[in-house]
Amino acid sequence: MQTSPDGHAYPAHWEADVVLRDGGTARIRPITVDDAERLVSFYEQVSDESKYYRFFAPYPRLSAKDVHRFTHHDFVDRVGLAATVGGEFIATVRYDRINPDGLPASAPADEAEVAFLVQDAHQGRGVASALLEHIAAVARERGIRRFAAEVLPANNKMIKVFTDAGYTQKRSFEDGVVRLEFDLEPTDRSRAVQWAREQRAEARSVQRLLAPGSVAVIGAGRTPGGVGRSVLANLRDAGFTGRLFAVNKALQEKELDGVPAYRSVRDITEPVDLAVVAVPAPRVPEVVAECGVHGVQGLVVVSAGYADSGPEGRRLQRELVRQARSYGMRIIGPNAFGVINTSPQVRLNASLAPEMPRPGRIGLFAQSGAIGIALLSRLHRRGGGVTGVTGVSTFVSSGNRADVSGNDVLQYWYDDPDTDVVLMYLESIGNPRKFTRLARRTAAAKPLVVVQGARHGGVAPLGHTVRPTRLPYATVSALLRQAGVIRVDTITELVDAGLLLARQPLPQGPRVAILGNSESLGLLTYDACLAQGLRPLPPLDLTTAASAEDFRRALAHALSEGGCDAVVVTAIPAVGETSARDAALAEALRSASAEAPTKPVLVVHVELGGLAEALSAAASTAPQAAAPAPGAADGTRTPAAPAPPASRTPGPPGEGQPTPAGSAPAPDRRLIPAYPAAERAVRALAEAVRYAQWRRDAAQPGKVPEYEDIDEKGAAAQIDALLARGEGLTLGTEEACVLLGRYGIDVRRALPAPTPGDAVEAARTLGYPVALKTTAPHLRHRADLGGVRLDLADEEQLRRAYTELTDLFGTPQELRPVVQAMAPRGVDTVVRAVIDPAAGAVLSFGLAGAASELLGDTAHRLVPVTDREAASLVRSIRTAPLLFGWRGSAPVDTAALEELLLRVSRLVDDHPEVVAVSLEPVVVAPHGLSVLGATVRLARAPVRDDLGPRTLPVV
Repeated sequence: MQTSPDGHAYPAHWEADVVLRDGGTARIRPITVDDAERLVSFYEQVSDESKYYRFFAPYPRLSAKDVHRFTHHDFVDRVGLAATVGGEFIATVRYDRINPDGLPASAPADEAEVAFLVQDAHQGRGVASALLEHIAAVARERGIRRFAAEVLPANNKMIKVFTDAGYTQKRSFEDGVVRLEFDLEPTDRSRAVQWAREQRAEARSVQRLLAPGSVAVIGAGRTPGGVGRSVLANLRDAGFTGRLFAVNKALQEKELDGVPAYRSVRDITEPVDLAVVAVPAPRVPEVVAECGVHGVQGLVVVSAGYADSGPEGRRLQRELVRQARSYGMRIIGPNAFGVINTSPQVRLNASLAPEMPRPGRIGLFAQSGAIGIALLSRLHRRGGGVTGVTGVSTFVSSGNRADVSGNDVLQYWYDDPDTDVVLMYLESIGNPRKFTRLARRTAAAKPLVVVQGARHGGVAPLGHTVRPTRLPYATVSALLRQAGVIRVDTITELVDAGLLLARQPLPQGPRVAILGNSESLGLLTYDACLAQGLRPLPPLDLTTAASAEDFRRALAHALSEGGCDAVVVTAIPAVGETSARDAALAEALRSASAEAPTKPVLVVHVELGGLAEALSAAASTAPQAAAPAPGAADGTRTPAAPAPPASRTPGPPGEGQPTPAGSAPAPDRRLIPAYPAAERAVRALAEAVRYAQWRRDAAQPGKVPEYEDIDEKGAAAQIDALLARGEGLTLGTEEACVLLGRYGIDVRRALPAPTPGDAVEAARTLGYPVALKTTAPHLRHRADLGGVRLDLADEEQLRRAYTELTDLFGTPQELRPVVQAMAPRGVDTVVRAVIDPAAGAVLSFGLAGAASELLGDTAHRLVPVTDREAASLVRSIRTAPLLFGWRGSAPVDTAALEELLLRVSRLVDDHPEVVAVSLEPVVVAPHGLSVLGATVRLARAPVRDDLGPRTLPVV
């Protein structure tokens, strides 16, 4: 391990890969004594103007003294960080701790002077902003609370870096220099700025992969049938609008299937934006190096043999990602199925899918290539399953997800104008905390439907590196729903929900009208609505003699009614039904639905393939004999132009070119989704209803209340003092009560009673009536086992109860009995908070008792919890009616319960060292509540988390 000259260990946890504003990557790491030559080389490439701005005077070269100063740090009072690409410095930042007089100092001084220098060729890429986030995090870790910077007035770029960061700051001007001082404590604005920059950078990095101006397929063999040759053919056949190159070191030809061919990327005289790597794993490092030197911006690695093959493959995978990032490239894969972009301006099929999907409004992400194939097939085939076709905007199959993950693609789809609905198949979630944050923001703009595979296996699939989580799948699922994610269990449900959300408006409520020509099918639909928590109206039976015009009139009438939010049409074929009648019925339904464009319409059909096809009108991925006339086909959109590619925008198709199979249909007619079973249609509709309600609630998100009686500083001092005794500390009863009391959480005193006499003395201190209970681990919180005696009114009853407990369960030393004053009668509940290594801080609530534990009736919310979330948390458990006067009982004080939840949330949010809190039982009475038991566990807070500086996952 490296150490500084002053003996401090090299802080390896400060190393990080970051995505820059243009979508490229850089590595940030501490500067060490070994970097002298790199520093000198870097400085030589900086312009005289930038040197002048840094040193306030002409400074053509660094002296030996300067080099020593800028490379020798103690990693505490003097710290330097460098951003590197290809192992070379592109920018540096350093801080020096100072005292109030501006002189060098050590702790407890909490101010430091900070200065940056960015190579001119890399200015404008957001390097300084990323370095500021990381040096600020380092400074906070070392006890520095404030930065000061002196900047020349003409150095507008650096002034903007500081002022745009979102920190609370002061500005002054003296002796021709602008002095900026700013606190390093993160603010809501600084976090918003950081997350906005993260979104733009990560979205741009994915956009460079999905909209390249040129693509090289490396490993395209001479003979058809290989992986590389197949990808090359798919790119060519899709009509990729940019430049296409074939690369294979064994090639002698100048062309391969009409595509320019080269033996190495280095031989290509034009820029290459994207490389598809399809060579054996041992050859990949050589290929990556060649791509990096050539300036390739991103890689899709379809080669297998990495973490999917075992520990040695996992090591190779880590090296692959490090190598690619060192050149500023991002990777999809390895073991990836590929990527697709159906935009007419791109037409990219860099995948193993033999046909280009039809353009549409659905973004599709799959970690599994096999599931990706199944989803593409389901979305685009006619007949069977979900009939009708809705197209895809972009498709990403990430394979081992070594670098680019679902989080990155979510960042891209968030503001992608060509994507209205996002469907994701996930086998693991590498960073659930970040995923829920991004999902919440995305879901507020467009539906996000997720199915998770391998959810009951307990281990991630081979090739997936994920943080361990202690949360059960049901809890993670609940947290995703809280973030607005539409959680489904199968890919069939994924497609069912996706088709409805892509084709129809969101329902305004749960009221559902049902009409059709089959009474039985209508009743099945009615029952399915009730099972899904919807409010169906009595079904309208049009009888089997109903004509298309009868359906049109009935649907138009149902949609015009104010008491209806959605309509489900059920249809069975008549004897001798013809395709013409199918088309007539489809046209009738579309015509009626067009008159009420704000209400969704779904069709449940029985063996009515003709109707399903007619409803989705000319939506086949099969080659068309001729392009349909404009407006002749139902469709989803005319695709808008995508954001410009990373470096070169491919030209539009030439005039007069035929519209390729897969063109977007006209947008003037709304597709109606058809389902072969009532349960599937209603399940999809129910998900849309719940999501629409979440959207309405999210528009008024609530707030985290401030409580004047909270002693945050006192709690911090107590926690620091307690942790000085050691790691992983479970607090004693008195210590826990004091800490909770600083946040306004009062715990009823429980006095130990090792003997009957001690029990009597404790009761005199507390006052009768009292409770006597055991605190032994095997009996604690288990009133059902008889380890608690309540309402003991005098000494005689207390002594008798003490004797009963010891006779039944063992000696006082085994039982650890305590005496506690009786609390007002109410409903026993449990409040818990835990810091999960993957999901972050989670607040949980449920009723106390074996029944709730057995049924898993516990609700969860991510911390910090708002007032609206606290109210919904109380009401979301199945046994919530017991709190609101069930069967004539008195309603309890839920307002006091919500305040308790908010105070616990504040405690764990303010102090990440509080890794677990358990309040059990919490007796909620008609007026007020009583916390009868509390456990608190402390541990050192993680150095970095999702609230820290931007960083790519560690490999």
